[in-house]
Amino acid sequence: MTSTSAHRLGAGRYLAAGERPEATVTSVHELTTADGATVRGVLANVPGATTVVCLMHPRQDVTHHPLVPLLLRAGVAVWTQHTRSVNNDLTLVHEQALLDVAAGMVFLREQGFDSIVPLGHSGGGTLYAYYLEQAALPAEKRLAATPGGRPTKLADAQMPVADGAIFLAPHPGQGRLLLGCIDPSVADENDPLSVVPELDPFNPANGFAEPPTSSTYSSEFLTRYRAAQRDRVARIDAIAREHIARAQEAKGRFNKTEDPADRRRSLAPRIITIFRTDADPRAVDLSLDPSERPYGSLFGKRPDLINYGLVGFGRLTTPEAWLSTWSGLSSNADFVRCAPGVTAPALFIELTGDQAAFPADSRRMIDALGAQDLTTATVRGLHFGGPIAEGEPTGNELAAAEIIDWLAKRHELAS
Repeated sequence: MTSTSAHRLGAGRYLAAGERPEATVTSVHELTTADGATVRGVLANVPGATTVVCLMHPRQDVTHHPLVPLLLRAGVAVWTQHTRSVNNDLTLVHEQALLDVAAGMVFLREQGFDSIVPLGHSGGGTLYAYYLEQAALPAEKRLAATPGGRPTKLADAQMPVADGAIFLAPHPGQGRLLLGCIDPSVADENDPLSVVPELDPFNPANGFAEPPTSSTYSSEFLTRYRAAQRDRVARIDAIAREHIARAQEAKGRFNKTEDPADRRRSLAPRIITIFRTDADPRAVDLSLDPSERPYGSLFGKRPDLINYGLVGFGRLTTPEAWLSTWSGLSSNADFVRCAPGVTAPALFIELTGDQAAFPADSRRMIDALGAQDLTTATVRGLHFGGPIAEGEPTGNELAAAEIIDWLAKRHELAS
């Protein structure tokens, strides 16, 4: 990595994977979900593997996750799968993503593996926690509707349970994550530059310091700020529900009158633009919930600039996707909510330089897990598994050692 690339605003998000064992056999599979969607996965297998580790993320392609070659070398097969919303989360509905997970789990059971162990990194952690919670329930007790009112069809799906669960640097859920970093100082949802000065986290009057000096926010400001974040999310929730209600009203009228205009109104998309979603005070005030994390957010070293740019969580979303995935007040994809239903043996690995799951978040998530056989570990590393300091082992390498040791004690590994 050149010095120039290392200092880009978003440097460190994409890490190269190593070489896979020569004996690896890789196959691509197209699966049909219980609601008729098509999803794809890649099975990387090594001779003698009877345990398969699964990696998924609700929004990202994890085919080349850096852990894959490390796990293959340890003698386990690895399944990496897309959801139907991979790399395009405009319409990401988590309840649909659960059906995608289920299709992969059914496929792996059919392949005859003795043990299936989901490994959720980052947002994959909450995705798998949500799946495991719902899979453990009788079909009739699974959630019947999304937060936006759409039928989930979870009761109609085969949802095989897992033989274990691994959580690597899981954050509290896409909605909870956004609740912590959405900018409540947006004064007008139609104006990306509008600011309420007394809520602006990047205003020196409120405690912001010129980067990379750590800012210092008062407890009074933080209390107002966190409350205002919830208020903004609640306002966007109301907008989303209004859009859904209008579409449903038009659909209802069409069913009675068959007026084509109402049919068009019911189908016309409503896209919500969410301005400024990289404004978590913990990213720039390192005294808050202190850890070994560097200055900056997941998206780079200058949240004060990135917050106003195109990149960020939940920037464009449908009303249904907002409520299901991005609303920290409405989404069911909340790790702490789902965790009591995770009863399979579990391993939870915290990264000491994590810029998405802070120490207090990790404690809440660990405390909520329902697994009686629960192992926790802490290793040095950044959220995406990079090293904290140059020349150190990567967080992924250190996490892989913990994962392989945990797997070896509970599941058969190929020699």
